[in-house]
Amino acid sequence: MKRRHFLQSSVAAAVAASLPTGQALAAALESLSKVSADTLAVSGSGAQIVLEQAAVKELSDSLQGRLLLPGQEGYDVARRVLNPTIDKHPALIVQPSGAADIMSAVTFARERELLVAVKCGGHSFSGKSTCESGMQIDLSNFRSARVDPFSRTAHIAGGSLLGELDHEAMAFGLVTTAGTVSHTGVGGLTLGGGFGRLARRFGLALDNVKAVELVAADGKLWRASADQNPDLYWGVRGGGGNFGVVTSFEFQLHPMQRQVIGGDVVFPLSQLRDVLSFYADYAASAPDDLYLDLVMTSEHGSSEGMVVIHGCYSGPEDQAEKVLGPIRKAGTPVHDGLQAIDYVAIQRSWDDTDPRTTGSYLKSGFINEFPGKLIDTIVDRYKAIPERGTAMFFQHSGGAIGRVPVNATAFAHRNSMANMFATVEWPLTDSADEHKAFIKEYWKDFAPFTDGWYTNEVADDSASRINKNYQGNFERLLQVKNKYDPTNLFRLNANVKPTV
Repeated sequence: MKRRHFLQSSVAAAVAASLPTGQALAAALESLSKVSADTLAVSGSGAQIVLEQAAVKELSDSLQGRLLLPGQEGYDVARRVLNPTIDKHPALIVQPSGAADIMSAVTFARERELLVAVKCGGHSFSGKSTCESGMQIDLSNFRSARVDPFSRTAHIAGGSLLGELDHEAMAFGLVTTAGTVSHTGVGGLTLGGGFGRLARRFGLALDNVKAVELVAADGKLWRASADQNPDLYWGVRGGGGNFGVVTSFEFQLHPMQRQVIGGDVVFPLSQLRDVLSFYADYAASAPDDLYLDLVMTSEHGSSEGMVVIHGCYSGPEDQAEKVLGPIRKAGTPVHDGLQAIDYVAIQRSWDDTDPRTTGSYLKSGFINEFPGKLIDTIVDRYKAIPERGTAMFFQHSGGAIGRVPVNATAFAHRNSMANMFATVEWPLTDSADEHKAFIKEYWKDFAPFTDGWYTNEVADDSASRINKNYQGNFERLLQVKNKYDPTNLFRLNANVKPTV
């Protein structure tokens, strides 16, 4: 346990004795593991607790990775998530280098009933991957992707990003469903569902999981597959982070050509009804190898808006025009960006679309059909508003996603044709309350068209609504939760509260 600290101290001392800059280097090395006082923290229930200096120091010494405390170098970078309106300060941050570090961190947290957050890519829109005064397990230093082209399997470390999976797999002419933004964390996306440009063809990301290795609340490493701990294997595929920290994923890969046809076709907002009517019909009947999103958007400060159909076609090249041609006839395009493109490139094409310098908030829900009344409501309600940036968009589902039985995985929303979102953005200098109130009121007209919501977008919500959202799979999920996390150590998610 003490060996790494001893070596650090010894190296620092030797350098200090021989080089002019040795003293500064020694101080820097020492600061990486320095624990100078007791640490104030909170439990999962919100109670104030004190983490004794010696205990925190022992945790630090046990890690191959890093332990960061407030004020130390790297702490502020680690605690941040993509949504800049989330500004929380964990009492301590563990940056594990592997499963052993995660086991140590989880055991430490369980023994002290610490509030725990797990961060992979930091995309949790509601900030579930960080916490105030608890322990954040930041997986950003625990990344790797290895592909076995012979078994068509990808082995992905728990902190990896989707772009790493795409890059390694496509080098062998292989793919699996991996979201639409390459810097999204594999763990967060997959455990909640995992939509993407290939989901209609190959199923959700979680449908392609062959096995996971996971550190559960007992601090032990569990393997879950169809043959090993099948209850846990069922639960992690849709149950989110309710059961522990995944250290490794095994994904089934599929052969696919590298070049696809995709991009954006842009229409003026004045043609909203025509484009909506086209999307409602074509999205429901499109072939599995066509993915279509629809976006209505206007920027803050602008009274103009536009309607965008984003497509990705991965089918036979000789069928491309037949499949994509109708999109151009949905209205009169002001821009036609559909073109042949490298699949990895289109997967990166939205990397700058997530909020970084603005406040943002969203509401969302699955729709199982796109009736005329929904079109009427959108046309009547959606306007460009200069005081705030607004958008509504639809992420395409259906196809292979809907051919998996509802009870085959914990993910329950197999009947959806799309996920509907309403979002608002504002300058960080504005108060968030007014803008959030606007989108909540706006959403009231759209909620009746929805059938549940995507747990990866969950904000704070009541336990009854969360339980209802898991639909007929909730009771089985509860049994898995009771077994693997009976004290609800992992609660910052669409939480299934244990009953034992």
